Amino acid sequence: MAKRDYYEILGVAKDATEQEIKKAYRKLAMQHHPDRNKDDKASEEKFKEASEAYEVLGDKEKKAKYDQYGHSAFENGGAGGGFSGFSGGSFEDLGDIFGNIFGEGSPFEGFGFGGGGRQTRRVRRGSDLRYNLEVTLEEVARGTEKEIKYKRKSKCNTCTGSGVEPGHKMHTCDKCGGSGQIRVQQRTIFGIGQSIQTCDKCHGLGEIPEKECHTCHCSGVVKETYAKKVKIPAGIEEGQRLVVREAGDAGENNGEYGDLYVYISEKKHAIFTRHGNDIHCEVPIEIVTAILGGEIEVPTLDGKTKIKIPEGTQSGKVFRLKEKGIPRLHSNQKGSEILEVRVEIPTGLSSKQKDSLKKFGDSLNEKNYKNSKSFFDKVKKFFGTES
Repeated sequence: MAKRDYYEILGVAKDATEQEIKKAYRKLAMQHHPDRNKDDKASEEKFKEASEAYEVLGDKEKKAKYDQYGHSAFENGGAGGGFSGFSGGSFEDLGDIFGNIFGEGSPFEGFGFGGGGRQTRRVRRGSDLRYNLEVTLEEVARGTEKEIKYKRKSKCNTCTGSGVEPGHKMHTCDKCGGSGQIRVQQRTIFGIGQSIQTCDKCHGLGEIPEKECHTCHCSGVVKETYAKKVKIPAGIEEGQRLVVREAGDAGENNGEYGDLYVYISEKKHAIFTRHGNDIHCEVPIEIVTAILGGEIEVPTLDGKTKIKIPEGTQSGKVFRLKEKGIPRLHSNQKGSEILEVRVEIPTGLSSKQKDSLKKFGDSLNEKNYKNSKSFFDKVKKFFGTES
């Protein structure tokens, strides 16, 4: 399903000011905050959706990219394979956003979203990732397991995700006293005011390491090429997605892994076209076989099989092979293979062959052309020339 427009989510116009965007987000955040809507999945999703929209529209650089390219500005990967990250952080990730919007006295103070007081080290869930995977019709028909490779952030092996050099530990930040925030005085036209900002020494964590991990430099994560086996169920369709839990980015500061979303596309087949759970195939047959009837060999996803062609078969005649199509997802039932025959007219005939055909044609009469006779009878009736 296509992602909703960020402006639509916040209910603002595309030329909305920074303050209008901030005000709209504040209203939605207060309305759908999870601590105000216990066990309400719909509100939780709206809360996440609004937060994702503000994360982009509340940032001038991201907003400019979004205005120019839309959602594709934050996505990578083509039909052949690829991935992109998209916001998948936990509610704790929103502390910086709320701090910037509400400042001191935030309505979410005490809910773990920032505000005054001492904070524990904030753990962030990793981002979800997207991977576009192309599969063949044969793989869709039988189901398969494919190994995919993509870049992601994984937990640092040196510090096991803590960000601290082995043999050392974390201690409280001496600049913010462990709150992760500092008060800054600012001179405005109304006088001197105070604002709350993220501590620039501990970057909002409230703690700093005695010694940073030499591998990840305190983030707890490193970038790597990761291989993952993904099971493709039989019957999956173009555009459907598979969710691979905890196969996304690792969260900073020992945060949980995000998820991997695998979007399916089907590779064009040389013989068959898919229509739901049925597969279609055009089969050329020789004119003599069409006239006299016979037996021909046709392809299926399970190999070759033979079908009987009745005498006098016309072009466009359809044959159905039951249970030779694509399985229904999570079911033992299969669709059909639809064969449509096309009578092939021979070309490059010799003079002798042409003479033989003329003699053969002269020996035929209207009884041998039922469709033609019926059609031209209708034409005569239409123009009033019927005798």
